[in-house]
Amino acid sequence: MSRIPQTDPELTHRLTRRGMLGVAAGATAAALLGAASPATAAESASAGRGRPVLPPGRLGIQLYSLRDKVSTLGFAPVFTELEKYGYDEVEFAGYTQGSAGPITLAQLRRLARNHGLTPIGSHVGYYSDDPNAYTFAQNLTKVLDDAQALGLKHIGTASGPFRYGSTVDAWKRAAEEFNTYGAAAKARGMKFYQHNHSDEFSFATDNPRVRLYDVLLAETDPDLVFLEMDIFWAYAGQFRFSKRPDGSPAPFEPLDYVLRQPHRYPLFHVKDGVSDPSNQFGYRMVDVGDGDIDYQRFISAVTRLRGERLAHHWQTERDQPDESFTFARRSSAYLHSLREKC
Repeated sequence: MSRIPQTDPELTHRLTRRGMLGVAAGATAAALLGAASPATAAESASAGRGRPVLPPGRLGIQLYSLRDKVSTLGFAPVFTELEKYGYDEVEFAGYTQGSAGPITLAQLRRLARNHGLTPIGSHVGYYSDDPNAYTFAQNLTKVLDDAQALGLKHIGTASGPFRYGSTVDAWKRAAEEFNTYGAAAKARGMKFYQHNHSDEFSFATDNPRVRLYDVLLAETDPDLVFLEMDIFWAYAGQFRFSKRPDGSPAPFEPLDYVLRQPHRYPLFHVKDGVSDPSNQFGYRMVDVGDGDIDYQRFISAVTRLRGERLAHHWQTERDQPDESFTFARRSSAYLHSLREKC
């Protein structure tokens, strides 16, 4: 059953981001969910419900989820909708995504900001056999030039560190390369990051007692290499790899990784799933709010840490949404509706 209230925010109180910044957080959430007026929205949303779980100005979306709209409509109509839905930031997965009509990086940056959206990050490939490929390994300078032109604060990859294999030494070698990319990004005022899927939580083939994700954390410089935890895939990793290859227990909690080193996780992918043990990943992906991942607990635990409330960016994503604008709207509405437990 969906945890998202069923009123359609598009049929009632459509607030732009600029308008929302002028009202209380409770009013913002209720307006997105279809309140009758700002006054009644504030009263109904805030009465006895506590502080909003979602920090102000930190909700983004990974544009991969909207690639169908970008390719058919172009960036401008997509950004117009995201502004209506209360988004603050966008994360790129390429700078054209088949966009209708050519667009320069300067135009794209200006277009986002004209809609109140901050370009916060982008996914770029890690490596390729093609020496001319647009990847960190093959064209680091070009990748950083483009990120800088867009004004990005973060530039990263969704590729796992499997370039040299799945041994401990292979991941140490990949970590050395990540440190190089991180140093180059830092020199330009940006943070390099890696986005996980579930396989990062598997075990080294030459030492099945060692989790590969732990090698990545240990061998990368915490001042140079950061992580974007995809929360859905981290819980899928928990489902898949809570036992070692020999069957011995190796439980872990994704949230604990963040709580131990919160500064290493400036970005998150907020992606939901319904528990399904028959699925190889343990979950079926759904819109944020329709699944079983407890985002009230997860986001609250991170933002309650001292000095961390505004230190993180939360990007909604669904790999194959049923209808991408609906996904974007409902996910924003749900996250804005969450309140911390008193």
